[in-house]
Order: sequence, then C-alpha cells, then structure tokens
Amino acid sequence: MTTTPRYELNDGTSLPQIGFGTYPLKGEDGVEAMVSALETGYRLLDSAVNYENEKEVGEAVRRSGLDRSEVQITTKVPGRFHEKALALTSIEDSLSAMGLEQLDLVLIHWPNPSVDRYVEAWEALVEARERGLTRSIGVSNFTEAHLARIIDATGVTPAVNQLELHPAFPQEQMRAAHDRLGIRTESWSPLGKREAQYDAAPVVQAAEAHGVSPAQAILRWQVQLGSLPLPKSATPSRQRENLDIFGFELTDAEMAGICGLAREDGRLFDGDPDTHEEM
Repeated sequence: MTTTPRYELNDGTSLPQIGFGTYPLKGEDGVEAMVSALETGYRLLDSAVNYENEKEVGEAVRRSGLDRSEVQITTKVPGRFHEKALALTSIEDSLSAMGLEQLDLVLIHWPNPSVDRYVEAWEALVEARERGLTRSIGVSNFTEAHLARIIDATGVTPAVNQLELHPAFPQEQMRAAHDRLGIRTESWSPLGKREAQYDAAPVVQAAEAHGVSPAQAILRWQVQLGSLPLPKSATPSRQRENLDIFGFELTDAEMAGICGLAREDGRLFDGDPDTHEEM
C-alpha cells in the first residue's frame, strides 16, 4: 500500500492529500464502507454532526484495527450550535458519539451570516483546541469576508476552509485568498456529484493520456491545485481507484483545460455562503 503524501498545515499538523467523505453513509452499511476505505488506505475521515453518522465513524475506526493515531477524523459544528457554550458542547458530544478522547479537526459547517454568531463559534473552536478537544480547527463554506472577520476577532487563522470545488466551480478567487492567508483548501463534492464532467473533452483527454479514469484525472487535478479532495464511495473498487492518483502528473495544458470547464453558475445547488444556511 502506498503512503499518501501529506499537506503541512499552518498550525504545525498535517493531513493526507486526499480524504474520505462520509456523507451520507450510515448504519451497518456505512460502517462497512468506512472500514473498507480505511483498509484501502484512506487515513482521513470527514464527518459532521449533521451527517448523523459520528457513531459509525468511531465504530469504523475501532473495527479497522488501526491505531487511533493512524486515522485523522474531522467533524463539523452545525448552525444551531453557534453560541459559544453550545459549540463547545457540540464538540464534546461529537467526541462522546465517536467514543474518542480527541478529534483531529473541527470545522464550523456553514457561517450562517443572518444568525451572525459564527465569530462566537470560532472563539469556541479556539478554546476547544486550547483544551485539547481537537488538534486543529478550521471552517467550511466561508468567504473572504467571513475569514477576515474571525481572524480579526481572534488572531487565529483557520487551518483549512472546506469548500464546494470541482471542475465546474474551481474557486479560483477563494484558492488565491487561502494561499495569501496560509489556509489549506479542502474540496467537498470534488468530482461534481451528479453533474460530474467525466465526458468533457479536457477530462477525457487527460485520462486517456495517463491511462487513468476520468475520476482519477479530476482528483489529480484537485491535488495539483493544492486542494485536499474528499471523495465518497461505498464501492471498494472505486475507493481504490480514487486513492490511486499519485503515480501520474497532469501537464500544465491539461490542468488549464480542466480549469476551463468552470461555469458562472457552477454550484451544484444554491450554496452561496452569503445566503445559504444550515442549522
């Protein structure tokens, strides 16, 4: 089994360059899919309170037989827990659900700006890290303005910002902002889900040139952008394929071709962080 390269984060920790998305894996089937992913070689499991599968994540790690130190686990605090005390309780509840003593990464799931308590939630995450409840802290679906506000308020820069990012929506502006701030970009729906552009000419050409699948070409594009993609599959063969992206490298022209698939309306749904909210 090849070891996945890692990204160094701004807090001195590191993450694998690809992780395993766990939404919407639940129940015994979900546990089995996660165990399969860990056996395949994934070492980062991405969960959230709102995925309602934290118990399954903890069970999968135990059932895998891997040492806890070998697996990194992310969860996300939902909007209904943005009040500082509630956010801390949410993290403690996540640890209890997973049967863990410490998380590796906790994110704010969405900023929910109309509620306007995401700064408070960020203060809670900073405290949670100081208390040792989690090793790293970050955010998800934050804009440049949201990031600036929490950094100004606390002096603490998120280690990661997890965004919708795929060929139709490559997030060029946010990736540039992250580079300036030293934040690692993570990608949810990295292949584009039901709108995956597997048959788009730039993807097909890159895949054929390197003898890989269109999905592998897109995931390789993600990593070469400097992003950390979080593909999800319950199928062991697809899990293996998605992880096997470190034995080839796209050319500059192939990268540019896939970036050229960007669309103004490239989001998968109305997920603008300034307006979309999840509680």
